[in-house]
Amino acid sequence: MQKQTVRTLSLILCMLSYLLVGAAVFDALESETESERRRVLEQKRGEMKRQYRFSEEDYREIERMVLQAEPHRAGRQWKFAGSFYFAITVITTIGYGHAAPGTDAGKVFCMFYAVLGIPLTLVMFQSLGERMNTFVRFLLHRTKQCLGFRRTEVSMENMVLIGFLSCLGTLCVGAAAFSHFEGWTFFHAYYYCFITLTTIGFGDFVALQKNEDLQEKTPYVVFSFMYILVGLTVIGAFLNLVVLRFLTMNNEDERRDAQERASMKRRQNLGFLADGRDRHRHSTLFLPMEEGTSCTNLIPSPLDERYSRPSLPRLPSSPSREQSCIGSFWSYVCYRLGLSNSIAVSRHDRPSCHVNSVYYTSISYRIHGGSLTRDNTGLSSPGSNLSPGHCYREFPRSRRKSL
Repeated sequence: MQKQTVRTLSLILCMLSYLLVGAAVFDALESETESERRRVLEQKRGEMKRQYRFSEEDYREIERMVLQAEPHRAGRQWKFAGSFYFAITVITTIGYGHAAPGTDAGKVFCMFYAVLGIPLTLVMFQSLGERMNTFVRFLLHRTKQCLGFRRTEVSMENMVLIGFLSCLGTLCVGAAAFSHFEGWTFFHAYYYCFITLTTIGFGDFVALQKNEDLQEKTPYVVFSFMYILVGLTVIGAFLNLVVLRFLTMNNEDERRDAQERASMKRRQNLGFLADGRDRHRHSTLFLPMEEGTSCTNLIPSPLDERYSRPSLPRLPSSPSREQSCIGSFWSYVCYRLGLSNSIAVSRHDRPSCHVNSVYYTSISYRIHGGSLTRDNTGLSSPGSNLSPGHCYREFPRSRRKSL
């Protein structure tokens, strides 16, 4: 199984286990508190009904009116400032839920706006995160040079540490600012910043939602918008490092698997070639033979010659001795073919034929007009009983017929 497949399955199992653990922890932490709050609310509602003599329908109507009036505490939500705030929550997928389109036309436009805006925003934040990481890497490299470090290279661990510290700093700055403007505790403000910059957007804490802040506190509105955009860029840069590391691991595994597959295929091809050579080396094809035919192995491959013909040490010989051996050989050949009545053949009348024999593939052939024996003459090819090296064109009495 491939490594990336194993990693993907492991991630799926880890995610399911993480969800189960999270559900169990939230159940243990929030279940009792929810029951207690519900009991208190039921008690207060009964007291209000008895005190003001509300019916159940009257209470539902008052509750509906309170919920509808909640977004208007910050002023008019659909003026330019409020619409800009809503557009930010749409394309960044924060989705506080503090405001929602009330008309059908507004809902249709919101869907098309989100379909185009969300991918554009993701690409923009990714590009900004890459540029920010490049700038931080450059600054860290120059800082190491100024401090006199021997190794000035910026590793992935350095970038992850810097990104983590940048995220913590961004969250702390936002928490301090929103706790001052909104009157929240630092912990609640930090919680709001984290939920906002991670685009969770529960909506239980929403900035700019009281005392007509959208129309009356322009500097605070500008700060809130810029903080959301810059904070998302910082968080995106940090997540880009982590995701980039994971993608790099996947790419390395895919490249390694491709190389292994290519090498395995290459070894299989080499194995097929080696098997073919072994079969060619150890087997010879002989055609059906008839009377008066002979079989010879005409050209073995170079590998066959190398491995099947043992190399014998050559003894130094004089030119006269070589000529004498050649003359004796051709004298014997001509005598056996009936071209001469005696073994001795004059040097000038000797037929001009090649002495060094060249062997081709195994084939059976018949010689008409000449008598060939199956005796070895000392220069026969490997696996053959026929004396090679004859030039049949030089002998008018001989004719070769292939079968």
